[in-house]
Formats: sequence, C-alpha cells, structure tokens
Amino acid sequence: MFTGIVTDLGRVRAVERRGDTRFTIATGYEVEAIAIGASISCNGCCLTVTEAGRDTDGTGWFAVDASAETLSKTVLDDWAEGTPVNLERALRLGDELGGHFVLGHVDGVAEVLDRAEEGDSWRFGFRAPAPLRRFIASKGSIVLDGVSLTVNEVAGDRFGVNIIPHTFKVTAFHDRRPGDRVNLEVDALARYVARLLDREEDA
Repeated sequence: MFTGIVTDLGRVRAVERRGDTRFTIATGYEVEAIAIGASISCNGCCLTVTEAGRDTDGTGWFAVDASAETLSKTVLDDWAEGTPVNLERALRLGDELGGHFVLGHVDGVAEVLDRAEEGDSWRFGFRAPAPLRRFIASKGSIVLDGVSLTVNEVAGDRFGVNIIPHTFKVTAFHDRRPGDRVNLEVDALARYVARLLDREEDA
C-alpha cells in the first residue's frame, strides 16, 4: 500500500534481460534500511527488492525483477539506463496519508497528449485506455507514474491534470513530453463501486 507521494527520484542504472527482467535503480534512500523482499513503488508499479547495496562512491541502489506480465501491462519495458523513476517506500502504520490509498497495481498505460505552462504550474493532457475511461471522473483521484493527482476535467478519451511546481521539480514529470507513456492506476474506490453496480445489473 502506498500514498502516491513520491519521496525520491531514482534513475535506472542497469537493465538485464533474462528469464525475468532485472532493473537496478540508483536511489537516495538509506539502502541499509531496505529489507530484501520489501515493496517499493517504481513509477507506480509495486516491485519487490531482491538486492540492495552501496557503491564505493556512496551511491545507493536496489534491484527489482519484473515479469513478462508486468512488462506487458506497464511502461517498464521502455526503461533504459538513465530513465528517471518516481519512487515511494511502502506505507507504514502511523505514516501520514498525504495523497490517497494507492495499491501499486498498474491498471493500464496512458499517453501524454500535451503539456503547457499555466501560471507557475503545468497542465498535462492524457489519453486514457478505453477500458479504464469509466473509472476517471472530474475532481476524482488518479495515479500517474506513481504520483497521486486530482483529475481536472474529462472529455471523451481525454483527461487533464495540473502539476504544481514542487511536483514538477521532484518527479519525472519534468521529463514527460507528448507521445510519452505513463503508468495509470485508477482510484480503487471507483473500481469497486463500478463492480458493485455491474453485479446489480446482472442480478
């Protein structure tokens, strides 16, 4: 469980293609405190730490494995050496819930349509995958690349969000351009409400 509040901007330092794909990610986290088997949200995808360490120059890093299923449902297959990654440690009992409850289970991939400065902030437009559009509502919550955001408007297959200066600076959104793809997780509450309504219609 996560909150959608990014606490570190990591960077992919190595990609190893084998049975599964192993990503090694440089981080500013205190890696000595990361337990093997711990969950970390990487661009909104909950991944399990399989190894962690620190280089002689002091740079911390951790490694995670991604299955073919994960690669097919997320943007992780686009990652290469140098790719910036939004990171969040798993929520602990007593932590402040600054965003909303985020599962780290990516529902699909959205496409960046446009970005424009708006005052000191940035307005981004996205195209949502057809199966997920009914879960996206104006003023509702959404997770894009692990960042908890509020939907500004919805029109057909398009929705927009506003990125404040702080979020733009400390996340990978400053690198996002039209045509890029981002991981999307819909609000869990919206998903469960839709499921209940489907059951009522089937009854």
